[in-house]
Parts: sequence; C-alpha cells; structure tokens
Amino acid sequence: MKSRKKHWEDVYHSTPTDQLGWFESHPEPTIELLKQCSLTPESRILTVGSGTSTFVDYLLDEGFRNLIATDISAPALEQLKARVGKQQGYVDWLVDDLTNPTFLNQLEPIDLWHDRAVLHFFTEEQDQQSYFNLLKQLVKPNGFVLIAVFSLEGAQQCSGLPVKNYSAEMLQEKLGGEFRLIQQFQYLYTTPGGNPRDYIYTLFQRT
Repeated sequence: MKSRKKHWEDVYHSTPTDQLGWFESHPEPTIELLKQCSLTPESRILTVGSGTSTFVDYLLDEGFRNLIATDISAPALEQLKARVGKQQGYVDWLVDDLTNPTFLNQLEPIDLWHDRAVLHFFTEEQDQQSYFNLLKQLVKPNGFVLIAVFSLEGAQQCSGLPVKNYSAEMLQEKLGGEFRLIQQFQYLYTTPGGNPRDYIYTLFQRT
C-alpha cells in the first residue's frame, strides 16, 4: 500500500494547483471565520496540511507576519513558497506528519489552528487521536481552532482515499469541553471539475 507521504507527493507532482479537488482561488468561507478571531499581525497562525492553499497568500497580503505552513508533501510546500515569493520569509515551512510529528510538537503555542480538508483524511482512530493531541498541545488559552471538513452529507472519498465525515457536534466531542463553539455553517463547494462537495465549517475558541 502506498504511504500517505508518497500519495500526497504524487498528487502535487502530477496535478496543477488550480485543478486540485479542493482548490479555492479565494478562500471566502475561511476568511469569514478568521474575521471573528481578532488576531494581530504578530499572531501565530498554523495552517495544517497547507498544500498550496491560497489562504497563506491571503494572510500575507493582509499583513500577518508570524505564519507556519505545514504539509506532509515537500513538493506542495515548495510550490507554495515559490508562489508567495519575497514574502516567504514571514512563514515557517515545516514538512511533517500531523499524526506522527517530528517538528510540530516542538513549536511554541499558537493563536490559530487552521485546517481545511485535512482532518477528514484521518479515518483511523489512532490518527485522529494524534491529531487532536497535537492541537491541544499547541493552541493557547483563548486561542482559536478553525476546521473545515466534509459534512455528514458530504462525499465519502477524495483524491482516491476514503474520508471520515463530521458534524460540528462530532468535532466538539473530539475537542472537549475546554473549547467553545463560536460558529458553524455548511458550505457547498464546487471542485474545478464541477463536482459538489458539502463542507462543515467550524470556529472554536479555547477557554
């Protein structure tokens, strides 16, 4: 069976960014939730499974200067780094595995954990536990968690892999009582190939 790392490196080697099944030219739903977080240019923002996400471009354009982008795929981060050009120095680039981290678990606390379309690929309970353990280790008191994943009505597969679908209540259960749900909404995204993908967007704050 192909390793997770090999799978995603092959994806980013073989598929142009704007043809990926999760590509957004402008990440509007994420931006809507970000605006509720009252962050400053120096706030530490971690984008997990960043791939070639345009959210990083947006954050840099908005003046955020303390960013961390991580992905298991080195080619994805190299493409993103090249695209943001001279602003790449405002981002720490970490090739790492969220479920078995080497570098991420050494980070200083963060103000925002941002995940769009990553968590749902972890279908094994052990991987989910590792993900949430890392999240709880890193997010500061009063920090925020922004997670967007396939909803219960969403697709059962993506990029040739099975996924685990979520509701806001399921995410709340995983996070536990020290995280308060601020907002949730469902969002119907259309892939570059014209296929609908039903997401649940959630914003939590740690107490």
